[in-house]
Amino acid sequence: MSTGVVYTETVVHAAPAEFVADAPYQLAIVSLDGGGRLTVRIAGERVKIGDKVELAEERNGTHYFRKLAG
Repeated sequence: MSTGVVYTETVVHAAPAEFVADAPYQLAIVSLDGGGRLTVRIAGERVKIGDKVELAEERNGTHYFRKLAG
């Protein structure tokens, strides 16, 4: 399973037309434990910089990460 740390994050309030029904939603750049960075959507509880996250699911080519408990 992919895990990492939130490098930066933002909440999208004014979404593009295809995502307007999802707004507001959180996006983050995650520094992956295995190396590299990935731009992801956050599922569930909001995250902040430095939070540990894990891959929750992939939908239509979009990676959804969630905050790790603890």
